[in-house]
Amino acid sequence: MLDSYFLITFIIFLFLPCGNLPCYQLVSCTSFSHVINRSSIKDSTGQTGTGSGSCRTGNPIDDRWRCDSDWETNRKVLADCGVGFGRNAVGGRDGEFYVVKDSGNDDPQNPVPGTLRYAVIQEEPLWIIFNQDMTIQLKEELIMNSYKTIDGRGFSIEISKGPCITIQNVSNIIIHGVYIHDCVPAGNAVVRDRTDHAGLRGVSDGDGISLFGARDIWIDHCTLANCYDGLIDAVYGSTAITISNNYMFHHNEVMLMGHRDDFLADMKMQVTIAFNYFGEGLVQRIPRCRLGYFHIVNNVYTGWKAYAIGGSANPTINSQGNVFIASDDSTIKEVTKHVTSSVDNEWKNWNWRSDGDLMMNGAYFTASGQATPGIYAKASSMVARPASLLQNIMPSPGVLSCKIGQQC
Repeated sequence: MLDSYFLITFIIFLFLPCGNLPCYQLVSCTSFSHVINRSSIKDSTGQTGTGSGSCRTGNPIDDRWRCDSDWETNRKVLADCGVGFGRNAVGGRDGEFYVVKDSGNDDPQNPVPGTLRYAVIQEEPLWIIFNQDMTIQLKEELIMNSYKTIDGRGFSIEISKGPCITIQNVSNIIIHGVYIHDCVPAGNAVVRDRTDHAGLRGVSDGDGISLFGARDIWIDHCTLANCYDGLIDAVYGSTAITISNNYMFHHNEVMLMGHRDDFLADMKMQVTIAFNYFGEGLVQRIPRCRLGYFHIVNNVYTGWKAYAIGGSANPTINSQGNVFIASDDSTIKEVTKHVTSSVDNEWKNWNWRSDGDLMMNGAYFTASGQATPGIYAKASSMVARPASLLQNIMPSPGVLSCKIGQQC
């Protein structure tokens, strides 16, 4: 019934080449009209507008900082805007600013001052910013130390065509406003992870962002695409994570949450996935979950080639207020995939629910387990907005075009 009722004009984002960063063009399609339509976004006065006239949208992250035309001076306000399980990630809020001025000269063993690698291994908290547009091609994975923010606002910042970011056995990391793409494996090399330690690394997976035994992590307003392995993978007991306002496209295995079905440390994993735009060319694992607790809330899915949300080993999945728009292929309408080798239908006891999700173009969610709300307490991290309001809440996922002296 929803499909026939809402089958009117829908505005979606298409990826187009635009310099070094993706940009978006609005095109009309026959689908849901209440998802993303920039021309109908209202500002804080209730007036319709676009560009700098648009301000508060109902997005609880962006509304706390994007209306400030002096955001550059007040950059660290961002650290207090997090939501979900990763809301306590402060990054480098309590430290100094560090300005990256050198996009080259990547020395994994003895990082050069002025480079991103030099900044992220320091012992003290740092809020890392950039002095110009940069494309950074790393020689080995970028291994981060605790209490760091990478803040790309104001410039076009890319990490691409080399190994990318590893967050291993550290905490309090914020990554914001970076375009991460075409990441590849590397390794069997000495890489410095702290100022006082460098060690031999094995071969990395080729993830865009790899979380390994990490906690209090927030990844916000990044654009990710076309990496060798995952775009964002979280394993080995990583927890207290929020992945929000990102734009992801053209990738196979998008997000893996959990190391192995028998790795019990992942039972404590709690991840919030909110306000993301899962765009064209995504196949599966959006995300794939194991053992832990996953709050998937107010995202837009514009098609998948295998499945959207999957899992094994009895994860708890709380899907709320999302929009799922299936492709026209009649064989891939199902949102979910319960991964099990058992023939006794054990997956029917796993607690997966769809609460207030909007299913379009024949999409359907196979729920399981108990429907009692209390069962999902450990997989609840924020208040879900109605799916019909996502046109207001998600006007601009991915990297923002923030100009100094103007609202983002």
